[in-house]
Amino acid sequence: MTPSHAPGRPTAVVVQNTRSGGPGRVGVWLREAGIRLHVLRPYEGEALPRTLDGRPLLVLGGGFLPDDDERAPWLPATRRLVAQALDESTPVLGICLGSQLLAQVAGGIVRARHGRPEFGSTQIRLRPEAADDPLLYGLGSAVPAIERHVDAITELPPDAAWLASSEACPHQAFRVGARAWGVQFHPEVEAGRIAGWDREALARQGFDRDRLHARAVADEGAAVAGWSAFTRRFAQVCARLP
Repeated sequence: MTPSHAPGRPTAVVVQNTRSGGPGRVGVWLREAGIRLHVLRPYEGEALPRTLDGRPLLVLGGGFLPDDDERAPWLPATRRLVAQALDESTPVLGICLGSQLLAQVAGGIVRARHGRPEFGSTQIRLRPEAADDPLLYGLGSAVPAIERHVDAITELPPDAAWLASSEACPHQAFRVGARAWGVQFHPEVEAGRIAGWDREALARQGFDRDRLHARAVADEGAAVAGWSAFTRRFAQVCARLP
C-alpha cells in the first residue's frame, strides 16, 4: 500500500500557482492533522497528474483568472482535476483563484476586476447556512481573514451553499456538493506577509500598507483560531475517505 493511500494518512494534491503562493500555515495545520501534501508547482514546469486517484485536492491562489490559459497553461489540467473531484465527491479546497476556478467549473461566473478590490484583514461574515456546514459551524458571526483580490465570483454555481460574505464582496465562501469548498480569502497567509507587499501598488488601489499590516497583526489571534479549526475540519473530511 502506498503512503498516499495509507489508512488515516491521505496525501492531498496541492496546486501552487505562483512562486510566493504556497500553502503557508494551512499546509502546517493540515500536516499537523495527519494529511501529507504533494505540492506541485506547474509554473516551474511540473506536470499535474492526469487523475487524483481518490486524493484530496487543494488549489491555491494566483494572479490569474480561472481560464487565463495563455499566461498559466496548466489551468486546463487544473480544471480537469477539479471537475474530476466534483464528479467523484473527492474533497476540494479552493483558495482565492482556487475558489474562482471551483466556482467556474461547477457552473458559476467569475469577472475580472469586478467590484471593490479587497486587500488586508477583512471581516468574513458567516451566513446562516454556515451554521451546519462541516467546516464553518460554530466559528461565530465573523472571522477576520487576509484578502488580496480584484477579480470576483459574481454568480455562484447552481445549488451551491452560500456560506460567507464581506462588506465589499458577496461570495467569500461556498460549498459545492458535500465535499468541495471555495474561499475567496487567504487563510494560509500570516499578517507579517503584508509588510512585504508592494507599497506603491497598494497605494494605487487606495490602500496604505502600514495600516493594512497593523490591522492584520491586531486580527491575527482571531484569524488563527478560526481558520486553524476550519482547516482541521477539512483534514477530518479528507481522513474519512475510503
